Amino acid sequence: MSSPSIPSVLFVCVHNAGRSQMAAAFLTHLAAGRVEVRSAGSAPAATVNPAVVEALAEVGIDISAEVPKVLTVEAVQASDVVITMGCGDACPYFPGKRYLDWQLEDPAGQGVDAVRPIRDRIEQLVRGLLRELGVEPAA
Repeated sequence: MSSPSIPSVLFVCVHNAGRSQMAAAFLTHLAAGRVEVRSAGSAPAATVNPAVVEALAEVGIDISAEVPKVLTVEAVQASDVVITMGCGDACPYFPGKRYLDWQLEDPAGQGVDAVRPIRDRIEQLVRGLLRELGVEPAA
């Protein structure tokens, strides 16, 4: 008998500075340790988008210490669900993995006013993902 493992999710966008960082932050916050969370970018930026940091701070999530990470084959192989956000063919594909593609506007170069609706949509998508994974969101 194998012990049940917690599901693992990888969020991927090009720069790992906006959408994937927000999604990972919401999943980490709402799953409260019941989901393993990773995020990465096919061409990571130097820093996380400051408007994204500000938009998440408004809802009580601090990602000011996060840094964009490069997408690796190992990260994909170690994940049960891979969620892409506009990285197209730059995301590696492995048979047997569950892939989802979330169509979201890129917050790059936009101010916090433009980032808020993207943030709110990502929160909705993450809550739906938690339901699919059978994990009750933390309050």
